[in-house]
Amino acid sequence: MIPRAPIAIPYFTGHGHTKVLAQEVAHGAEAAGGAATLIDVERMTSAEWQHLHAAPAILFACPTYMGSVPARFEAFLEEASEGWVDQVWANKIAGGLTVATFPAGDKLATLMRLSVYAAQMGMIWIGQQEIGAPVRHDHPGINAGGSWLGLTASSSRNKSQMVESCDLETARRYGARIAMAVVRWG
Repeated sequence: MIPRAPIAIPYFTGHGHTKVLAQEVAHGAEAAGGAATLIDVERMTSAEWQHLHAAPAILFACPTYMGSVPARFEAFLEEASEGWVDQVWANKIAGGLTVATFPAGDKLATLMRLSVYAAQMGMIWIGQQEIGAPVRHDHPGINAGGSWLGLTASSSRNKSQMVESCDLETARRYGARIAMAVVRWG
C-alpha cells in the first residue's frame, strides 16, 4: 500500500454519468492506498476551494457535450484560472476524465482542452496507461476506446448502470495510477 495521497476531483455531471465515473476513479485511488474527494463544481463551498488548492493532485471530470467541455465546467475552469498569474496550481499532478454517448464521441477534444488548461496552470498531466484488447487479450474491455491522454468512457444503454462496466474498471485503474503518481512526484 502507498501512503494516502489526497486527490481532488472537481466534476460536473449533467445526468449522473460523470459522477459515477469519478466515484470509480476515487475507489481505485482508495484501493491503492490514496484518498480522493469529489467536488461538485456547481455547488462549491469556500472549504472545497481550499481543499482543491491544497490537494497535490486534481483530476478534472466532465462529460463531453458536442465535442467539448460543458459550459458549466468551463465556468469553473475560468474561475479557477484567477490563480494562473501566481501559478497556484503549479507542479500539482493533473489528469482528466470524460464520458459521452458514443464510443468516440469526440472525447479527445475535451481531454485536449483539459490538458492544455492544466499545462497553462503549470500542472503535470498524467494520462492513461492501460492496454486492453485487441493487444492484450487478457484485458477485454479495458481502455476500450484506446485513449491515452486521459480516461474516456461511454454511457451505458442500461440507465441503471450509467457507464459501461469495462469503463468503470478502467476508471478504477486510472485512479490507482494517479494515487501512485502523487506518491512518486507529489
